[in-house]
Amino acid sequence: MIGLLVLVGLVALLVVWVVGIYNRLVTLRNRFKNAFAQIDVQLKRRYDLIPNLVEVAKGYMKHERETLEAVIAARNAAANAEQKAAARPEDGGAVRDLAGAESALTGTLGRLFALAEAYPDLKANQNMMALQEELATTENKVAFARQAYNDAVMTYNTATEVFPATLVARNFKFEPAQLFEVEAPAERAAPKVSFT
Repeated sequence: MIGLLVLVGLVALLVVWVVGIYNRLVTLRNRFKNAFAQIDVQLKRRYDLIPNLVEVAKGYMKHERETLEAVIAARNAAANAEQKAAARPEDGGAVRDLAGAESALTGTLGRLFALAEAYPDLKANQNMMALQEELATTENKVAFARQAYNDAVMTYNTATEVFPATLVARNFKFEPAQLFEVEAPAERAAPKVSFT
C-alpha cells in the first residue's frame, strides 16, 4: 500500500512539474507575441505617416515621381508583410519577410529625404517639418519595440531549449521564435530625417 501511495505521489509531482513548465512556456510565448504587437502598433503609425509625407513632398518634388512612387510601393509592401507577421508572430519566415520589407522601406525613405535636401521650400515647410519630427519619434519607438520583442523572444527560446523544459517544449510543439533582425550592415543605420 505504501509503495502505491509513493508511486501516486511521484506521478502527481511529475504532473505538477510538467504543468508548471507548460504554463511558463505559454506565458513566455504570450509575452513575445505581445511584444510583437507593440512593434505592430508603431509600424502602423509609421505607415500612416508616410502617405502624408509623400503628399507634402509631391507639391514640391514634381519631377521626382519615381522616388515618391517607390516610397509608397515600399510602404505598401512593408504593411502587407507586417499584416502577415502580426497574424502569426511565431512564424519565423513572416518575421524575416517583415524585417526585409522594413529595410527596403528605410532605404526608399532615405532616398526621399536625400532628394528633399535639394528643395529649400520643402525643407522649410511646416507640415514637412512636423511630419519629419513625428517620423523620427516613431522610428525611435519602433527601435525600442523591436528591442523588447527580441528580448522576449530570447527569453522564450532559452526556456524552450534548456533541459528539462525542452522535453515538455518538444512534446507540446513549442517552436522557436524568430528574432527581428536586420541582415545587411548597411541597413542597420537609421534613415536620416533631418531637413536642417
